[in-house]
Amino acid sequence: MCHVIVTCRSMLWTLLSIVVAFAELIAFMSADWLIGKAKPSSSEDVDNRTGGSQEPYHPTLGIYGRCTRISHMQFSRRDTLCGPYAENFNEIASGFWQATAIFLAVGIMILCAVAFVSVFTMCVQSIMKKSIFNVCGLLQGIAGLFLILGLILYPAGWGCQKAISYCGPYASPYKLGDCSLGWAFYTAIGGTILTFVCAVFSAQAEIATSSDKVQEEIEEGKNLICLL
Repeated sequence: MCHVIVTCRSMLWTLLSIVVAFAELIAFMSADWLIGKAKPSSSEDVDNRTGGSQEPYHPTLGIYGRCTRISHMQFSRRDTLCGPYAENFNEIASGFWQATAIFLAVGIMILCAVAFVSVFTMCVQSIMKKSIFNVCGLLQGIAGLFLILGLILYPAGWGCQKAISYCGPYASPYKLGDCSLGWAFYTAIGGTILTFVCAVFSAQAEIATSSDKVQEEIEEGKNLICLL
């Protein structure tokens, strides 16, 4: 018989696991890893209301994508175009970024799988006599290691030609040149830290769902058990 067990700690772990997976996925897909040096507006890019030149803009560069501004001379307007600069894996600008993409992708896939499984932990707490919380916590720890490897290798690719075109000639491995780090990089770091928090907190979720109080309510014949 399926006993639905909901505790404060298990629900918090489930929600945090889902948030971490989505945060890492969004960061990976974003082009806002590097914010390039300011590009001056062209002479045609004039504000029709003031007659002055528009503010310079900052193109952004991701692991496999980028955002830049294109001008429409005939319409006197400009659009920001975002999309992948690499049509396939081999066209990613740096070998280090290719490795980063692999490590992050593996880590994110593990996190997404754990997030999916975590939804069902309210009804299923063990698999083959193994606590599902402990198994998921172990997987989250492994995913965190993959994410760390990816984030360590990413700055090594700042010396590639693509990064230099955005960050200037002084860009080199682990040196940003004229660029700055975007929100996606910080989100990936924050998600990695929270991944290890989830891995540790999974043990608390397991303790909460196997406590004496839960066992007492199961023995009383309750199928829905909610505890703080």
